[in-house]
Amino acid sequence: MPDETKLSEELKKMEYEELLPVEKKLITWSIVLGVILMFVLVWVSYTFFPAQH
Repeated sequence: MPDETKLSEELKKMEYEELLPVEKKLITWSIVLGVILMFVLVWVSYTFFPAQH
């Protein structure tokens, strides 16, 4: 338990740091790439592996 209190105290002391522009750009590109790849995966699965009824 003492380690948890030390950690929480240290976190309270930390100041808020704004994200750098390059970090914001990396986050944006990662999300966009993830969404595009998800749509590609769905398209491939519907095109090459159609559901049989």
